Amino acid sequence: MRVLVADSFEASGLDALAAAGCEVTHSPQAKDDELVRQVAATGADVLIVRSTKVPEAVLAAGPLKLVVRAGAGYNTIDVGAASRRGIYVANCPGKNSVAVAELAFGLIAALDRRIADNVADLRAGRWNKAEYGKARGLAGRTLGLIGLGGIGSAMVPRAQAFGLDVLAWSRSLTEARAAELGVRRAGSLLEVAAGADIVSVHLALTDDTRGLLGREFFAAMRDGAYFVNTSRGEVVDEAALAAAVELKGLRAGLDVFASEPAGGSGEFHPAIVDLPGVYGTHHIGASTEQAQLAIADEAVRIVRVFAETGTVPNVVNLAAATPAEASVIVRHLDRPGVLAAVLDAIGGAGLNVQEMENVVFAGGEAAVARINVEGALSDDVLAAIKGHEQVLDVQVVALT
Repeated sequence: MRVLVADSFEASGLDALAAAGCEVTHSPQAKDDELVRQVAATGADVLIVRSTKVPEAVLAAGPLKLVVRAGAGYNTIDVGAASRRGIYVANCPGKNSVAVAELAFGLIAALDRRIADNVADLRAGRWNKAEYGKARGLAGRTLGLIGLGGIGSAMVPRAQAFGLDVLAWSRSLTEARAAELGVRRAGSLLEVAAGADIVSVHLALTDDTRGLLGREFFAAMRDGAYFVNTSRGEVVDEAALAAAVELKGLRAGLDVFASEPAGGSGEFHPAIVDLPGVYGTHHIGASTEQAQLAIADEAVRIVRVFAETGTVPNVVNLAAATPAEASVIVRHLDRPGVLAAVLDAIGGAGLNVQEMENVVFAGGEAAVARINVEGALSDDVLAAIKGHEQVLDVQVVALT
């Protein structure tokens, strides 16, 4: 299997891919047109990326079967185009949770103690203990968590160690899960905004979360509260946040921005980072040695399982539901040509197969196929299937 790694990647991961029998090309600087050329030149079956963008032109350039995002998100990949072309997209969720949570708490502490301003004044030869000795302190404050997946959950014990009360919101959070984690469950985003001294965001970027935190949310936050985002810049209305920093005295710690350079370095000067009280870092939440080793291991596992079984762990672009209306369950002798005859009967009637599987019973004499189809099966189709001499039984189950 040919694997193109188009980003920085742990040497241990490259070695493991080679040890698994893969033909590996490592081109960490391949971007845009060069990435298109590399996919075509290498004939890669698998593309592994971190922050590199994968538009449709890249997906169309060669015989790609799988794109692995060596990280938690996958918004830099044109998932729709991959799905249209039958290309799997997979990611490595949960492997950077601790690293991102550590940075989020670094930003929280930095905002409270104004660490960056302290350092800047000292380097400029200014001593200002009177000003910087006015920190509020964290113990006894309320941390509001937006999103309670792997990273949000990793925030909870760290918050508790700091003596923070935790108020959390997530679409999937139940009262039972909140009690298990030792947090209070908020009924809405605005309840978190109004009830927290510090808000930390841990949302995946989707159509539903894009721009989710806007003027109404920031208007509900307490004056002088802290806002930290280490998830995706696009979930926040950056202009609304900037206005709240100026009008309400919010302090913001941002590791992510709505528009970032594609590579590891470049010119970047968003207006919000010039505001007093805003601390920015360079989208480095997952960038610890521990996290990158874990992510590399997971990316290698995905490729190895795909090469050995044809299945893809952590795949993100399979249909959650299909238009299938009925499941045809065919018990048959395990002989060549049986399934071909069954599918000929279904296809000849103009019915579209949405999903199918065939499992063999112990001893290898018989098997059962489950074929989900879109459309109604006529008596003639069923008769044609049942009439095959090696078909033992046919059952149709309506799908709801």
